[in-house]
Order: sequence, then C-alpha cells, then structure tokens
Amino acid sequence: MHPALAALPHGPEFRFVDDLTDLTPGQSATGTYLLRPEASFLAGHFPGQPILPAVLMVEAIAQLAGVAAQSDPAIPALPGLRLTAIRGVKIYGTAVPGETLSLHATVQGRMGPLIQAAGKVSVGDRLIAEGQVTLSGS
Repeated sequence: MHPALAALPHGPEFRFVDDLTDLTPGQSATGTYLLRPEASFLAGHFPGQPILPAVLMVEAIAQLAGVAAQSDPAIPALPGLRLTAIRGVKIYGTAVPGETLSLHATVQGRMGPLIQAAGKVSVGDRLIAEGQVTLSGS
C-alpha cells in the first residue's frame, strides 16, 4: 500500500482505493481498486447479478481526491476531511466482481477548508463514471 493512502480516514472495509499508481502531491492521483467478489455490499446489489453501486464509484473519486489534496507538502492536511458535494456526475457503465477499476482525480481548486476536484473511473479502456466532488475539512 502506498504511504499516502494512510491519509484516508476510512477503515479497510470502506476503502475504495487499493493502491496509487501515480501521485503529484497536492495536484492529482491515479490509483486502482479491485472489486472483490466477497464484498458484502454485492450480496444485495443485485442478487445473482452483482454490480458495483454507482455511489461507490463517486466515493472512490472522493477518496482519491482526498489523497491527492492531503499530500500537498506546502499545505497542512485538513482534519476531518469529508465529501460535502457532488456535481455533474455521469454514470456510463459499471463493474462486476473481479474487475479492477482505474481511478483518476485532479484537484481543481482550494478555498480555505474546501477542495474542488474532478475524477473519473474506468475499467480497462471503458470509462464508467466521471464527475466533480467537493471535500471539506474542519
């Protein structure tokens, strides 16, 4: 696990970034997440035909954006960083158990305790989600 992932406040049960493949501190990050067949949320989404819930794709974008933002050596990490807004999200497809998601997030701007970021989620060369998130800290 990449050391920058330690900035995520989530426990392993709710972490949707397994590893970082690229990090430009404070600016952008690229990572991966393996959709494990044993993930508990798949049992009910949907029985017999499990797929990754779209809201978890947005959560993955937010988590990766948080890692990028919190890794800026010139700006102290914000305590209590949380997802506070979602904008312009488009869902083009989904992932099934066993697939690896490629995640990308770019910090677009900061103002005080607010961080605006854009991200996308792909499986192979197939874009399955994209949108903007706002994170805020205390």
